[in-house]
Amino acid sequence: MHRFKSLPCFTAGVCHFRPVNFSRRQDGCANWQWKWQLPPRGRAASGVSCGRTPLLNLSKPEVKKANENGDVQKEPRKHKPGLMPGLEDMLFYTITEGHEQIPIPKFISALKSTGLLTSDPRLKYCMDLLRETVQSSSTGVTMDRHLFRKFFGSNIVLLTQAFRKKFVIPDFEVFSSHINRLYDNARKRTSGKVADYIPQLAKFSPDLWGVSLCTVDGQRHSVGDTKIPFCLQSCIKPLEYGIAINEFSTDYVHQYVGKEPSGLRFNKVFLNEEDKPHNPMVNAGAIVVTSLIKPGANKAEKFDCVMHFLNKMAGNEYVGFSNATFQSEKETGDRNFAIGYYLKEKKCFPEGVDMIATLDFYFQLCSIEVTCESGGVMAATLANGGICPITGERILSAEAVRNTLSLMHSCGMYDFSGEFAFHVGLPAKSGVSGGVLLVVPNVMGIMCWSPALDKVGNSVRGIDFCEELVSLFNFHNYDNLRHFAKKLDPRRNGTEVREESVVNLLFAAYSGDIAALRRFALSAMDMEQKDYDSRTPLHIAAAEGPNGIRSQ
Repeated sequence: MHRFKSLPCFTAGVCHFRPVNFSRRQDGCANWQWKWQLPPRGRAASGVSCGRTPLLNLSKPEVKKANENGDVQKEPRKHKPGLMPGLEDMLFYTITEGHEQIPIPKFISALKSTGLLTSDPRLKYCMDLLRETVQSSSTGVTMDRHLFRKFFGSNIVLLTQAFRKKFVIPDFEVFSSHINRLYDNARKRTSGKVADYIPQLAKFSPDLWGVSLCTVDGQRHSVGDTKIPFCLQSCIKPLEYGIAINEFSTDYVHQYVGKEPSGLRFNKVFLNEEDKPHNPMVNAGAIVVTSLIKPGANKAEKFDCVMHFLNKMAGNEYVGFSNATFQSEKETGDRNFAIGYYLKEKKCFPEGVDMIATLDFYFQLCSIEVTCESGGVMAATLANGGICPITGERILSAEAVRNTLSLMHSCGMYDFSGEFAFHVGLPAKSGVSGGVLLVVPNVMGIMCWSPALDKVGNSVRGIDFCEELVSLFNFHNYDNLRHFAKKLDPRRNGTEVREESVVNLLFAAYSGDIAALRRFALSAMDMEQKDYDSRTPLHIAAAEGPNGIRSQ
């Protein structure tokens, strides 16, 4: 396909190409035969007169018409012929593997295989148009290239990235199958106990288990109980901290809270040597950060401010509130009230803060509900530097995201933070409701949820899943060190990796680089790899290599 990249530039509006034969090589790559088809006499395929060169067409002035009320309105601009029609046709034939039509269900299945959902906000207009067409048709609808252009012409760049495997996870189906296997393995872990010190949390079954991920390109995969709402609890702490940094600054926020791990239980009544909470991930620090949000506003405005941020971080997917959990938190929150009075005694709050109102607000934030699916998008927003992957809207500043991920990495997993940083090496935050918010920077966000907790308050299945994920993939912060043991890298296309390996090996054989060949052999590379003509390095060395290498 690469040889056709520039063809539409010279042909759009004059003729179009169509495949006449399609096959697939042993290495999985597509093998096409193309035929150029001229338009009917007197007009071009794109509707432009053959007497004019499309690339030289000048844009026409906008036509204005008056409506019934006499108001002048602009007519919507029509899609101009040019580069895009050629690209749309090329993409259509790539999806259909050379066929002139494709059933709608088959197209939807192909779309989902790339990781894009039909509910993706970026595809809303296209999918609504497609749905209306299907509903108005009495028979099954098949899509040709003209309908494809009508439905998806406005999303051609996104779909081209998806179907040409240019997303951050190119082989998303393969990656999803690995995630399903890790999910099934973690399900077998039956130890742990549901938190019961908050009565409302004790009502959840320990058998519930869900995992949902969203990449920085908006690829989605969910498995298990991913649509059941649960309270964020301590998972709200990094999010409210990010909001505070976004609204103020790092220096201002850290006048009131530290950055160091405490080494103590998350609900300990204790401060550091400067009489500040150790960090925003323990209860004392989170309560102080809560007091910084929307100063001077009333309770309703403060709550609406946080909900607005969370809704946008979740791409407008489910974010709710459990009043029952909120009331349960207040009735059983003696330890947090003790922390609040201790903070007030040590003058940890900004001047004029109502401590009781702050605790109420803190209990409200802990009682905000998400699902695994909406939580996965929130995590992906952090992984994407503060920009929601499925809406493209910036929610948090880069500074806020960097600081948030740093503290999640060092302090996010209660008394297990050091162990988690050592074994998993990724920013994460857990909550006593069973959630684990995991961020793989520049790749994806994951929300795991299982209510059964270990002795320090982390989800048993969630911890197991995260550890197994990093054991399989090179997501640990230090997995990419030179000469490190190889793990799977889902960010690389398998075909591209093989091609790069073959090229390096054959070039070393051709140029007589014996040292490089020895390094390849010692690194367990397959020395009998073949190129498209089935030539091995030995063939290349014997036929074209220097005399020195032939005698080695």
